[in-house]
Amino acid sequence: MLSKIWPYLRVYRWQVAWALAQVFLIAGFELLKPWPLQVVIDYVLARKPPPADGLAAALLSLPTGTLLLVACIGVVLVNFGSGALTQLHYYTSIRVGQSMVNDLRGALYGHLQRQSLAYHGRQRVGDLMYRVTADSFAVQTMIMNGILPILSAVILLTGMLIVLLPLDPTLTLLALTVVPVLFALISSFNTKIVSISTEVRERESLVYSLVNWTMSAIKIVQAFTKEEDEHRRFMGASRESLRASLRLYSWQTLYSGVVNLTIAAGTALVIYVGARAVMSGRLTLGQLLVFVSYLAQLYTPINQITQSWGMIAGARVGARRVFEVLDTEADLPSGTREFPPHGARGRIAWRGVAFRYAADTPVLQGIDLEAAAGMKVAVVGPTGAGKSTMLGLVPRFFDPTAGRVEIDGVDAREYALKSLRRQVSMVLQPPLIFPLSVRDNIAYGRPGADDAAIEQAARRAQIHERICEMPEGYATMVGESGIALSEGEKQRVTIARALLRDAPILVLDEPTSALDVETEAMVMAAIDELVVGRTTFIIAHRLSTIRACDLIVVLRDGVIAEEGTLPELLGRNGVFASYYRTQFLSDRVEPALSPVA
Repeated sequence: MLSKIWPYLRVYRWQVAWALAQVFLIAGFELLKPWPLQVVIDYVLARKPPPADGLAAALLSLPTGTLLLVACIGVVLVNFGSGALTQLHYYTSIRVGQSMVNDLRGALYGHLQRQSLAYHGRQRVGDLMYRVTADSFAVQTMIMNGILPILSAVILLTGMLIVLLPLDPTLTLLALTVVPVLFALISSFNTKIVSISTEVRERESLVYSLVNWTMSAIKIVQAFTKEEDEHRRFMGASRESLRASLRLYSWQTLYSGVVNLTIAAGTALVIYVGARAVMSGRLTLGQLLVFVSYLAQLYTPINQITQSWGMIAGARVGARRVFEVLDTEADLPSGTREFPPHGARGRIAWRGVAFRYAADTPVLQGIDLEAAAGMKVAVVGPTGAGKSTMLGLVPRFFDPTAGRVEIDGVDAREYALKSLRRQVSMVLQPPLIFPLSVRDNIAYGRPGADDAAIEQAARRAQIHERICEMPEGYATMVGESGIALSEGEKQRVTIARALLRDAPILVLDEPTSALDVETEAMVMAAIDELVVGRTTFIIAHRLSTIRACDLIVVLRDGVIAEEGTLPELLGRNGVFASYYRTQFLSDRVEPALSPVA
């Protein structure tokens, strides 16, 4: 795991080096803490004679009252220095940890955006959200509560051993007898903590998924009065998550308690043997107190190592879940070819294309179709026939499992993804509106556009006058999912977005299927503006959408059942003619092709 984290840590190597330098300074102050106490006990209270020469001799020869004052000032200065450095160290380590979290989140978010729609279709949105927002914090935990504290503890432990061994080797070795026991505890508890940590994160991600699903489908939930059912489902998932968290907390608390008990046993053993040494005259009372004081600081880094190891065990689960995603190779590798500055000509061809989301679920089979530049192509067929999938292959939302899609005679996989997708504009149903201003929604595909270009696109999309009636005009915030707009207004905003993008290839996915006749007329007028001079593919739901098309393609069961112009298809009296007659007879005002989704 450290090998995966290291590239993110290496960027901050100088900050980490500064944090480690702080650790050495803190260790130095910690080593000084017991000495003022020994001076008071041995040289102020017990009046032990000072050494014969040296700096210590000069200091310890001071009058008793002065020496006591100096020792007390020393206690304050040593603790102040230790506290100030500790505060600085916490700030430095937290800053490094948060910077790494930000970098890791950015890498994870960017990696997810580069994955295909097929990949996202296999994942739970809530689980991915949890990995981006919560699991990514595992890196900060590992750095701030794991790696740096362990390094700090090792440095302090080394310093303590250097001081304690000369003081009394026997007591020092006795104190270290607890170390093998502590590492045995680490080994025995680690597996259980990792297992429960995994369960906690999976349960939490399920809660995220439920909230995400319910909030995105709140209209359906309320329409079918399922609020209580969804609330019960959420509370059940929440309870399971909290139960798992409680189990994790209980095991971590038990682990901490057993570690503290083991350290207490080691302390008791040292006190017993040390007291016998004082009674026999081998040690002075001051030396024993200094040793016991150091002993607490000896056990502090040992305890820190064991506790941090437990923190790392839990954090590793989150880090593993993050790197599970990052280690997933992009199933849409970008090509290297760029389109010329003037963009694609717009000649699109499917050559023997097949596609399946799963090995046993074919969606498209043997698709052979060619559309000349500037052609308007309608794609019709029953729901599930593969219409959206077929057109989704053009901007490479997924790649065919067999065959190839060509743009201007070149396999689409050879193009750089960004360059390819800049050639395609899409108008979808339902229209995708972001919780931004009207201006930002129109300029989403071309963020650098000036106000004049945005307004021109809005005029051509038949939405400018309605925008001017809004409280703040183009600066009006439209709310979540464009709640401030009607369905027809949303659709015309997305058409304005496509007009502003000015891409040579256009995909319209049932752009008028949810609209009334009057609104449809306005949207169709906007679409007429949009399709001029572009290669256009329209997933058609209504005959009014396809009458002006140069080619109609009928998909059924993932294959092209028929293709031709409207008169040709009607003359063949085949699948399309059957659709046409059914719908024309059922709705003489405006055929709606209800079997054709």
